[in-house]
Amino acid sequence: QVQLVESGGGLVQPGGSLRLSCAASGFTLDTYAIGWFRQAPKKAREQISCISSSAGTTYYADSVKGRFTISRDNAKNTVYLQMNSLKPDDTAVYYCATPYYCSAYGFSNDFHVWGQGTQVTVSS
Repeated sequence: QVQLVESGGGLVQPGGSLRLSCAASGFTLDTYAIGWFRQAPKKAREQISCISSSAGTTYYADSVKGRFTISRDNAKNTVYLQMNSLKPDDTAVYYCATPYYCSAYGFSNDFHVWGQGTQVTVSS
């Protein structure tokens, strides 16, 4: 079964860190770009980061730039999102997906595959 599975979410205090993982099963990630987006209650879906298949191109939304870092380990078939200096506004369900493209300006809103999401809650 082709799927992406996110993990690593949880409850963290403001200023804390989490590392999200996006693991693929049923296919290999090395030829795919990966994007992370998030959905908070009553807010529009927000693209936050992507990484190209070669890792030569990355994108970060202004809201997370300088705090989040995307990386990939093709040997482990996994992409990571390191999130530092977390804020309450970062509270959302985080999803990973395989967009049709990733550029320095964002990624496509159409995906080959997407995961079920992992909840991140930033609260004291």
